[in-house]
Amino acid sequence: MGGSSVIDPQLALSHKYPESTWTYTERDVALYALGIGACGNDAVDPDELKFVFHRDGQQHLQVFPTFAATFCYSSVPHGIKCPGLEFDERLLLHGQQYIELYKPLPASASIRHEVTLAGLHDKGKAAIVEVETKSFDQASGELLCMNRSTTFLRGAGGFSKTSKPYSYANYPANQVSNVTIPREPPFSTFEDRTQPSQALLYRLSGDYNPLHSDPMIAKVAGFSLPILHGLCTLGHAIRAVVKRICKGDPDIVKCISGRFLLHVYPGETLITEMWLQGLRVIYQTKVKERNRAVLLGYVDLHRLSSSSL
Repeated sequence: MGGSSVIDPQLALSHKYPESTWTYTERDVALYALGIGACGNDAVDPDELKFVFHRDGQQHLQVFPTFAATFCYSSVPHGIKCPGLEFDERLLLHGQQYIELYKPLPASASIRHEVTLAGLHDKGKAAIVEVETKSFDQASGELLCMNRSTTFLRGAGGFSKTSKPYSYANYPANQVSNVTIPREPPFSTFEDRTQPSQALLYRLSGDYNPLHSDPMIAKVAGFSLPILHGLCTLGHAIRAVVKRICKGDPDIVKCISGRFLLHVYPGETLITEMWLQGLRVIYQTKVKERNRAVLLGYVDLHRLSSSSL
């Protein structure tokens, strides 16, 4: 693992990631929901039991919207490295995640992934890489969801051949939205304590980066302890939105955007503040013990729950 960083934009952008397939079951769906804290403080939570148990005779488990983010792991099982994109994996940080959901995810399915390098930016001391994953139901051919993952590669910048920093983005500018926290008090707030073993549970959904489990690797990366996966923090935040704004109905969620601001240590308490602006929920998640913002983003909804008004 590890090694020097070598980035050649033209070579990297000419690379074609192979299509891949992945089959998941209800066991994966339930394990993921537990990994983001569902029913963690109340084993019979009426808003969350349906993600882990066939409550009241329901035929299938409901799938939590951010389960779609786990498709990023299965779509590139050997990582995003490719010719022209070599870097030290120990210095990788997740910067942002954007998810579009085109229909509720089935409780079990075989998925086909199409992966492209959607963005590459030279930031001097670091590089930013954006990877887009489109996931299709293999049986029907329907496009289920799209992920765009932004990765911050420390020490991998400075590869521009000219004085102007290299920057490439292959998607419409209107899909990028800056989030500003409103001045007024939050519409709703949700407090949720993560478990000390949260990262060890969440990693079973496919992200086995040792930064989240190995104390020695965490120290090399500059952390006192293994840190929580950014996507696990995102899952906790969107659980707050589904519970407080969507009143437990995950199918209301249309798209999700999250920018990771700071690490979370397993066992810390997350406080998610939410502001409702039409069909958009602006949210900010803080760590209570350090009073620091760790996540910022928005969730767009198909409609409002009648009970959330």
